[in-house]
Parts: sequence; structure tokens; C-alpha cells
Amino acid sequence: MKHQIVVLGAGYAGANAAARLAKRLHPADTEITLVNADAEFVERVRMHQLATGQDLKPRALTDVFAGTGVRVRQARVTAVDAEHRTVAVVDADGPAQIAYDTLVYALGSTAADHGVPGVAEHAHFVADKQSALRLRARLADLAAGATVLVVGGGLTGIEASTEIAEARPDLRVSLATHGGLGDWLSEKAKGHLRAAFDRLGITLHEHTDIARVDPTGALTTDGSTIPAQVTVWTAGFAVHPIAAATTLRVSARGQIVVDDTMRSVSHPDVYAVGDAALAPGANGSPLRMSCASGVPSAYQAADAIAARLTGRQLPQNKIGYTAQCISLGRRDAVVQWVTPDDEPKPSAVTGKMAARIKEFICRSAAWSMSHPTSMLPTRRRHTVPADEPVAITS
Repeated sequence: MKHQIVVLGAGYAGANAAARLAKRLHPADTEITLVNADAEFVERVRMHQLATGQDLKPRALTDVFAGTGVRVRQARVTAVDAEHRTVAVVDADGPAQIAYDTLVYALGSTAADHGVPGVAEHAHFVADKQSALRLRARLADLAAGATVLVVGGGLTGIEASTEIAEARPDLRVSLATHGGLGDWLSEKAKGHLRAAFDRLGITLHEHTDIARVDPTGALTTDGSTIPAQVTVWTAGFAVHPIAAATTLRVSARGQIVVDDTMRSVSHPDVYAVGDAALAPGANGSPLRMSCASGVPSAYQAADAIAARLTGRQLPQNKIGYTAQCISLGRRDAVVQWVTPDDEPKPSAVTGKMAARIKEFICRSAAWSMSHPTSMLPTRRRHTVPADEPVAITS
């Protein structure tokens, strides 16, 4: 019997985990199934571009993984039974179950409304392809002079507001943020960010919390109103709820709690990667939800799974950060250099050079998805009965 490895979710984390496993394990001993609701890989880091009318290159998962040994199954995951090691799905033929020996959970995250009234009914989102396409259609309907409010001053909110303002200079765009604009960045980066907002004519509402969203805009907690014909909600992410409904140990926000190898601390046959995992980073603090965390955590999980199945030593956890890249439209950006534990350094790259760096990173991530087993050494080892490997500590 082959060892059945099932990977749930084909975003940056899940797809990279499946691809790396295919390079590490011999197909005579293992079978890798990648389950995803969408037939295509979605470049989530470009959803703000999709929302403003730019077209993205389609990447069918069956084409991406052709010849790799990874079996792609288009289905929507509805439940995970961690005790019986099965996954419930719904595909074109209806409900079904998939059994696993090892599970890689990479279902990721979506937009979080934080319980604010009216968000679900009246706001738009850029957390996934369908949401971005709905916003795209709504923006296309707006006449010159219409108002757009983006709520949330994180990376997504900054990128969405600047992209909209650049693509539609005839609109009046504003951004509401809980804190100050880019207040986690270095002084150089903050200064450039503010200059970009001034150049694009984006109105700032700093230190502002939203109490309610309605069809005409938003009401703040201090009782003032911000008029908007379109409200775009980017104030945080929530993880997929399926993990919290299982017997897996999860955090307060529903992330699967994992160790240094991305293995569940409660169920040793389950691994979690990307936004779905509460995983330790460079200094022991949790990794943030981002593509910058997702791909390294996928590699860490795949290498650990391969090590355990083939009786080899476990990889060290060396996941750390290098930069935060923030696009400000198509011709401007900020690349904030950070420490491995994500603290900003004084230095940053800004302007056109930063935009080229950001675009190179996005294109590289997309290329790696289109060629999932390229540039990785082929070491397809056979599985062997073995005791628990000893982690490398030096």
C-alpha cells in the first residue's frame, strides 16, 4: 500500500508543499493528492490589480502539475476527521471522502469583518479572486467623482487604495486606518508612503475605527461619517473555519498549532502551512499571515515529512523575513528591509526601483508555481520503517 499524502489547498503554501514532496519521495511508495476548490492557481498577491481591471495569466492546476506525479483533484473541502484520517469534499460528482496517511492543511485565510455591522452586506473585498472580480465590476460602473473608501491600513489596504487611485484618478479615494499610516515602517519608508498618498490624492483618516458600514459609506466609532459609494474592507484576515471544527489543537483565531517542523502538536499525521498554521518564526514568535511565510513553511513541512518517512534527520527551522514589499500602483513601491523576526531596519528602497523589485518577486513566485518541481534537486527516496528522526541542532 502506498503512503497517501493529501494536501488541502493549492495557494502558494499548499502547491509548493505538494511540489516539494514530489521531489523528495519516490512515487513507488507514496501518492500525493492536491485538493483545491478552484481549477486554477490564483495569484493572491495581485488581487488589487485584478480588481482595478488588469488581467492575470490563467494557470490551470492540471497543467501546472502535469508530469510531476502530483494528482490534482478539484473539490471543495467541507470537513476533516482527524481521528479517522479522512477529508470530506464535494466535487462535480457530489459528496465524497478522501483517506490520508499524512495530511498537509493549507486552506489559508479570507477577509475578516470583525463583527462590524454591515460589512458582509455592503463592503467589497480583495482577499480572493471572486471578491476581486465583484469589486472590479462595481468600480467599472462608477462615474467620475464617485467616492471609494478603503478600510484597513495594512499592506492589503495600502496596495488596494493606491492601485485604485492610480487606475481611476477620476475617483475620490480615501483610506481609514486604526493607527497611523505605515506606523510600523522606518522613517524613510513612512515618508515615501505619505508622499505617494499625497501624489495620488488619497484622503487619509488615521486613528479611525469603523463602527458600521452601509450603502452610503461608513460610520466611525466617534460618530462621524465617511461617505463612500463603494467601501473596500481590508481590515484583517480570518483563517478557514474547518480546522476549528476538528479535534486538532488550534489557536484562539482557529490556526492549527504546530511545532518547528509544521507538524500539529496534537495529531502527528497532520501538518499545517501558510496562514492556516500558528507556527514559530525566527525568534519563536508566530509567523505573520503572508506569502513570505507560506512558501518557507511549505518547504519546511515537506522536508520534515520526507525526512520522517525516509528515516533521515529533520531540517532545522530557519524561517525568517528579509523585507516587506508594498506596491503603490504600477510604478511606485516601498521595499522595507526587516530583521529575520520582521522588525524594520532603517534602510528601505523606494520609487521605481522598489516597484521593479516587487514585480520581480511577484513574477518569481508565479514562475515557481508554473514550474513547481523546477530548480529543485531530485532526491526521490524510498520510504523505510524508522524510528523518529533526531532533529539537527547544530
